[in-house]
Amino acid sequence: MLKENLENVEQKIQAACERSGRDRSEVTLIAVSKTKPAEMVQEAYDLGIRLFGENKVQEIMDKSEILPADIHWHMIGHLQRNKIKYIIDKVDLIHSVDSLRLAEAIEKEAAKKHVIAKVLIEVNVGREESKFGFLPEELDDFVEKASDFSHIQFMGLMTSAPFVDNPEENRPIFAELRKLSVDIARKNAHNMSMSILSMGMTNDYEVAIEEGATMVRVGTAIFGARNYAQTNVR
Repeated sequence: MLKENLENVEQKIQAACERSGRDRSEVTLIAVSKTKPAEMVQEAYDLGIRLFGENKVQEIMDKSEILPADIHWHMIGHLQRNKIKYIIDKVDLIHSVDSLRLAEAIEKEAAKKHVIAKVLIEVNVGREESKFGFLPEELDDFVEKASDFSHIQFMGLMTSAPFVDNPEENRPIFAELRKLSVDIARKNAHNMSMSILSMGMTNDYEVAIEEGATMVRVGTAIFGARNYAQTNVR
């Protein structure tokens, strides 16, 4: 099942790139393995996947202990400040910086470990009350304050678009995130490269790619529907 699912996702990514005149190499697939057992992650690894996204710090810690060392872990869920220290040197990218306080805490922990933390700024473009992230109008103030951090590299922006039946409805959301990234890049802050747009999930990643996504976070289309009752990793 996993092999067929991955092939199907790959074909759709390729087709979306072709439709929008983009090279396939411009889009990185993050396999979202949250709540999935380590055995399933291993199966995807054996099929060539190396980038996995997790929502919880504990799952990254548990899975990284028992799975191959060359896996690149991405923290895509809401990150609590008191958990940063556990993953600051274990993850390639934190997608979910959603407040100045969190950025300050990441800066502090990264300095302690003598690392440069690579992160994305989470933007709540859809203005959903149930979701984390900066509102678009809050970004300028955050960028100004965060541009002094020396142990964080802001690689770009992330958004979780609303869940809709018709993915076309999210096209304006993705287009706005791209525009916001261009606006921030123009500020030329030394620690903000804006090279990554993390947007698009199982339901709408094709539209996201057409609108400029450089990372898509796909879980259900690869691993199947999640059973939240079974979250143990062993």
